[in-house]
Amino acid sequence: MYILGISAFYHDSAVTFICDGQIVYAAQEERFSRIKHDSNFPELAIQNGLKTLKISANQIDKIVFFEKPFLKFERIIETTVAFSPWGYFQFIKSIPLWIKEKLFQKNIIFKKLIILGFSTDIKNKLFFSNHHLSHAASAFYPSPYDEALVLTMDGVGEWATTTVYHGHENQLDLKKEIHYPHSLGLLYSAFSYYCGFKVNSGEYKLMGLAPYGRPIFADRIRASLIDIKTDGSYRLNMKYFGFATGLEMTNKKFDELFDFSFRLPDQDLKQIHMDLAASIQSVLEEIILKICIHLKSEYQIENLCLAGGVALNCVANRALLKSGLFKNIWVQPAAGDAGGSLGAALACYYLNDNNNRKNYGSDQMSGSYLGNEFTDSEIENQLIECGAVFEKKPTEQIICDTAKSLAENKAIGWFQGRMEFGPRSLGNRSILASPMSAEMQKNLNLKIKFRESFRPFAPAILAEDQSQWFDVSTSSSYMLFTSGLKSLYQISVTADEQKLFGIDLLNVRRSVVPAITHVDFSARIQTVSASTNPLFHLLISEFKKRTGVPILVNTSFNVRGEPVVCSPRDAFLCFMGTGLDILVIGSYCLIKENQDQKLITDYTNKYSKD
Repeated sequence: MYILGISAFYHDSAVTFICDGQIVYAAQEERFSRIKHDSNFPELAIQNGLKTLKISANQIDKIVFFEKPFLKFERIIETTVAFSPWGYFQFIKSIPLWIKEKLFQKNIIFKKLIILGFSTDIKNKLFFSNHHLSHAASAFYPSPYDEALVLTMDGVGEWATTTVYHGHENQLDLKKEIHYPHSLGLLYSAFSYYCGFKVNSGEYKLMGLAPYGRPIFADRIRASLIDIKTDGSYRLNMKYFGFATGLEMTNKKFDELFDFSFRLPDQDLKQIHMDLAASIQSVLEEIILKICIHLKSEYQIENLCLAGGVALNCVANRALLKSGLFKNIWVQPAAGDAGGSLGAALACYYLNDNNNRKNYGSDQMSGSYLGNEFTDSEIENQLIECGAVFEKKPTEQIICDTAKSLAENKAIGWFQGRMEFGPRSLGNRSILASPMSAEMQKNLNLKIKFRESFRPFAPAILAEDQSQWFDVSTSSSYMLFTSGLKSLYQISVTADEQKLFGIDLLNVRRSVVPAITHVDFSARIQTVSASTNPLFHLLISEFKKRTGVPILVNTSFNVRGEPVVCSPRDAFLCFMGTGLDILVIGSYCLIKENQDQKLITDYTNKYSKD
């Protein structure tokens, strides 16, 4: 039996196909439309899913949407009344779209599906999940646990912003929830907005900026912006926020509190922005820890699952892991709204249809390699159409030559196997580089990714070497935990360097692998196992033979503002528009200097900045 889960109409639209409870395909619409965080109905993702699985639309037994539109509309109406008359502008902005489209999403979805080849009886097979239930299901059901507490945190679903579920066997029972407008996700987004980053896409920048600052505003945040109880429950002081009543996240009172106006995106970052980032990160971690301390005390369950956009905060995840509160923690790699499509399908299969759940002793995400892939002939045809010059090589030579180039400090586009589901590139749609170059972080950021120089890069490390290099030995297959680099590999800073602060810290060499070491000696690690991604494991192993270092820089294969590449054509265009030296797609190797120089383009302003 096939079930299709869909998330759409807000941001990061996506689809997931499950067959008899097994996740067989999942992908975001943005990868195919090439529109970052695309919110449109995911028709391209559905088409590619059907094509990949070699099934027809009419073989789909049920379709589940990830939330309930009418409950969202109820929240908007009640919020308008509650904040009257100040909610008027928010109401005027949102109500025309709701009346025109969102109230009738069932009909819109139905019409879209008919265009895609589904039969008219599909309307009787269309169901609607709950937003946070979808998040919780995406976290618990693919996890390796028979029983777990499930904590979901995001901006807002229908009403809920934070929920706690008890997962056991095939059941999910709601235990606690906090409602809008009180939201950890919106609190963190407010600071992202205030520091000049886009809401719903720039929060990870704020997290990356935090180590450059000091949490000097944490007390002010606790005193004025949020009331935090001993059990971790909280309430925002809405006098300082504009998201419930207007068109902006913060207001003048927020400016007065910090004696500073919000930063425009084109303005330089200052020390206050770094200190604000460090402060809200500190408060966020404190709240999450308080919630979890109380949950562990109340339920005495040793496993924890996380989902919702806040669960992508890998620094907070590390703090939770280091607390030792839970024996095991598992985070859904597509923790944001894209993963809602997965949870909606799984909730239908287990809760609605009451199917038994099997425990395989490991998670069921297949390394999150759940998207489409390309055969050698498909790759070759697309490269020929692009006018590329390439050489086909056997796998052994691909591995050997690529590792050699990486050891020579070449930056390489690496395109292999099935595309990753979720925001992280995990070795199949990746840009790879040596972690040992002191200039690599800045060069990758400025010449290839075209993004802010302060942004850190993740290390992909052989699973068997993780505990030797980093202070957290728990597997981090999905880049969802940061870890501290062990002191053995750190480099002592000079007396003059110790006096530096803020962005000046970026130029200080602090380890033998500086390209992946953040200013606080942390790194967002990806542990690579031979069982999950054998080809990527082989490549890192070969690099280790040549250099003694079992680590590669791994960042997503795209430029700032561009979705991760999806097809060989996407990869070639990005390759020719950036400072990448080599492109490896499947069995094919492309060297920049061998390409037709007329095909070189400037990707700097190809996509709008995020």
